[in-house]
Amino acid sequence: MNKFTKYILGILAICFVSFFQAKAQTVYSVQIKEDIGPNAWRTMKNAIKQAKLSKSEYLLIDLNTFGGALNFADSIRSSLLNDNQFKTIVYVNNNAASAGALISLAADYIYMHSGASLGAASVVNQQGEVLPEKYQSYMRGLMRATAEAKGRDPKVAEAFVDPAISVPELKEDGKLLTLTASEAVKIGLAKKEVKSQVDIFSDLNIAKPDVQEHQITWVDSLIALLINPLVSGLLIMGIIGGIYFELQAPGIGFALVVALICGALFFAPLYLQGLADNWEIAIFVLGVILLVLEIFVIPGFGVAGIAGIILVLCGLAFSMVANDYFDFKLTQPGLLMNSFIIVIGAMILTIVLMVIFGKNVLQSPTFKRLVLQDEQKADEGYTSSVAKPNLINKVGVTKTVLRPSGKIEIDNVWYDAVSLDSFIDVGEEIYVEKHENYNLFVRKLSERKA
Repeated sequence: MNKFTKYILGILAICFVSFFQAKAQTVYSVQIKEDIGPNAWRTMKNAIKQAKLSKSEYLLIDLNTFGGALNFADSIRSSLLNDNQFKTIVYVNNNAASAGALISLAADYIYMHSGASLGAASVVNQQGEVLPEKYQSYMRGLMRATAEAKGRDPKVAEAFVDPAISVPELKEDGKLLTLTASEAVKIGLAKKEVKSQVDIFSDLNIAKPDVQEHQITWVDSLIALLINPLVSGLLIMGIIGGIYFELQAPGIGFALVVALICGALFFAPLYLQGLADNWEIAIFVLGVILLVLEIFVIPGFGVAGIAGIILVLCGLAFSMVANDYFDFKLTQPGLLMNSFIIVIGAMILTIVLMVIFGKNVLQSPTFKRLVLQDEQKADEGYTSSVAKPNLINKVGVTKTVLRPSGKIEIDNVWYDAVSLDSFIDVGEEIYVEKHENYNLFVRKLSERKA
């Protein structure tokens, strides 16, 4: 064996040993294959947290999206810009439009799959119509600032949003800029056009990548289900229906439990997603309190009742969209109106169902087995409306407003009662006209026929 051969073999041996002795580099990989919204933001927050815990050198975002809500895209963008514990990679795996383009610009490295596209980031509503200049101006500023922060051409970033920006070598004037993979690489926006993640690791000289895939937990899946608009509407129906039954049949308890469970399932996932805030939950609770006071304490239906309805509506609707108190500029256009439509629609549907089925549900054997029909307190002289024939035509006084149900007192004993005259104010004299299904039905004494 000559000296030259020995020299070559020595170099190969050193390279071989160096390769296997090289320290593995951890790459934490997360997929975003949906519209940018609360679920995507939650996924990214959890992925960033796990990447830090695993002390990863790289965070790789496998991105394929046509856009989404600006506020959540801005939150992801800010997280990528402000975190220096690892290098960030966006792998545009087919599409990075609108909000996806903003997220891509915030990464340290952009790689694009062959045939992928990036751009077209003007702000539109849910019907695809371009929104007024104030929205476009804000988006241009975000794109420009993000590009500058990562050393990319801010003019190109603005051209994604503004068709008036002239980039003659890439697009016609008056058209939004959308780049192919080869165009993005040519102008230096993307680092390389690749076929797979393996090509990315090779280009970054990551010899032994330890790739950790982000896993979606059952909690994430449950939260995603609960914030679905259809499910939110059903939960609102449960809240309103539970409150309705509780007010119609004082003391039953079960309806209140249903309302509380539905309220928790409605607000908790929205709170965890960063949508619902403390003040929104507070105004909803205040609205319910005002309605209860209006029904049981304040005679007539006035300011308290109207204010209660408005606060309940706003508390539910505001909780479904991102906002800074009453500033909704980062909310996806049209989403606030959709939230109010969902809330109002659920309330109207609940009222219709209560009118049609409410009495039958309250008196059904199944419901009676689930709820507590009686609540007796000796110190208050209270008993339930048990069957007592001698109560017919008895005279008593209302202890709460009957609208139409409430409490009356006959011979120093309290009973549940339902008014046959709709509204009877507290302190009015009444008489018992009939007794059915554990309820006393009463009228004003002044209406009694001689």
